[in-house]
Amino acid sequence: MSSGFNTDVRVGENIFHVQTEDRGPSHPVIDTAVYQNGRVVHRRSSNYQEFATSAEFSIEGVRQRVEEQHRTIIQELRSGALGGAPVLTDPVPSREPDKAMPAGNAIQVHLLNPQSWLSAGRVSLDLEILRRADRQPWPGAVIEAAIEGSATNDRHTGMSDEQGRARIQFPLPPLGRGDLTLVILASADGDRDEVRFAMRSREKSKPNGTAPSP
Repeated sequence: MSSGFNTDVRVGENIFHVQTEDRGPSHPVIDTAVYQNGRVVHRRSSNYQEFATSAEFSIEGVRQRVEEQHRTIIQELRSGALGGAPVLTDPVPSREPDKAMPAGNAIQVHLLNPQSWLSAGRVSLDLEILRRADRQPWPGAVIEAAIEGSATNDRHTGMSDEQGRARIQFPLPPLGRGDLTLVILASADGDRDEVRFAMRSREKSKPNGTAPSP
């Protein structure tokens, strides 16, 4: 006897329908499909053949597996961690005029992974801090990162190493419904540089998903 769950999930202004089904003993697979406007935007399948042929097999055990996969998909969808769901895309650099640094500023910060900065609900920023004059590494720079517009607006810090590199990692915070901006600030010896990345929905992103350079 197969089992299944159906749930409508609101993420910001988007509504998704999550459907999880057990295909039955002749085809021991748990299949989840995420729909938006009748179109499948994500699908996940898990095979439980080993469990089906084990002494521990039970109908209740299958139902629990179906429910767990269904709940996991919903959690990932709400957090923005679900690959394929149009919740967030790669950040698009957008330095605001009133946030621009002075022309003679000596320090410069670069995000090295603008297309892979977010994975499985975790932010991982690979950064490089350089001297503008000769493009040499700037060790010991203090770096702050935050997602403006998130529910918490927490700030996360790091420091560049001898190669001017740093990595800042933190869980993706609960997101608000307004505009979201990834902000990265580097400072040292009285100099500072800031880059801002507007976070857009996947529907508004460029077809090739490529983020232009700041």
